[in-house]
Amino acid sequence: MTKLTRRSLLAGAAGASLTLAGRGARAQSGWPNRPVRFIVPLAPGGAIDFIARALGERMSGPLGHNVLVENRTGAGGTLGMDAAMKSPPDGYTVLITNDNAASAPHIMKLGHDYTKELVPVCFLGRHGQILAAHSSIGVKSLPELLAYAKANPGVGIATSGVGSNQHVLCEWLKKESGLKFDHVPYRGAGQAINDLIAAHVKTAMLGPTSMMPHAAAGTITMLASSANKRSPLLPNVPTLDEAGMKGMALEAWYGAFVPAGTPPEIVARLNEEMNKALKDPKLVETFSKGAIEPVGGTGDELGKIARADSEKYARLVKELNLAIN
Repeated sequence: MTKLTRRSLLAGAAGASLTLAGRGARAQSGWPNRPVRFIVPLAPGGAIDFIARALGERMSGPLGHNVLVENRTGAGGTLGMDAAMKSPPDGYTVLITNDNAASAPHIMKLGHDYTKELVPVCFLGRHGQILAAHSSIGVKSLPELLAYAKANPGVGIATSGVGSNQHVLCEWLKKESGLKFDHVPYRGAGQAINDLIAAHVKTAMLGPTSMMPHAAAGTITMLASSANKRSPLLPNVPTLDEAGMKGMALEAWYGAFVPAGTPPEIVARLNEEMNKALKDPKLVETFSKGAIEPVGGTGDELGKIARADSEKYARLVKELNLAIN
């Protein structure tokens, strides 16, 4: 009986060793074993690109592989979002996007909802959109811009694309002011800001990241923010509500998503590394230069916000008659 027990113990120990060896081999060849790709659905130069590159730089070390940023532009960011949604669910493709994921499906009548078909990973950051004007038109406040637009119907407002919350804000401003502004969409904030500082378009509704250096140089003036409250990072920029557009608030958020079917353990690892990066003092400082508030948290928290915003945009698109036929 004793001899049998010893054999059983030896066999069990051998089996355990083989199991541990197998686990070690799988760990060595497990995710990630090659670079991870961040898809950014808008052109370089805007807040999404800024966030993706700052985040990827800090995640590359802990992951043991480079995080590469790929700008897939077009159709208001939907080409990039579609590419991410249709990518293999293996953890090597991550979509870094903004709330275009919630607004574009309703404005562009896409027939699918990114907030339901993609898996949320992490809430990365938020800020208000900024209404700004080129210094050549001489306006220093929202009331002055409205007076200028009344005297010059058809003033163009640049945004980072059709279907963005900047597009919604542009149309909302037209409705609330009763004035004629022309929406001028681009393939990202980088292209839009270039035309604004060159005065090819006189005003813009964009994120603060692309605007701050040019505001500091005096080329443009930041007139108002779409945030719910004034940002401590932009203390001299009033909210749209404070500037006279009562109740007009629509914050921008940024999040990471992966294709449906991505293994939960990979989603969890991505969330863990993103939350660590968002607490890095250097990244916090980098974000502050773009007036972006880092957030973090669970994928479920991002999912709830994204789905709630999808419902809000569905309502606004209907009220503002924004859907593209």
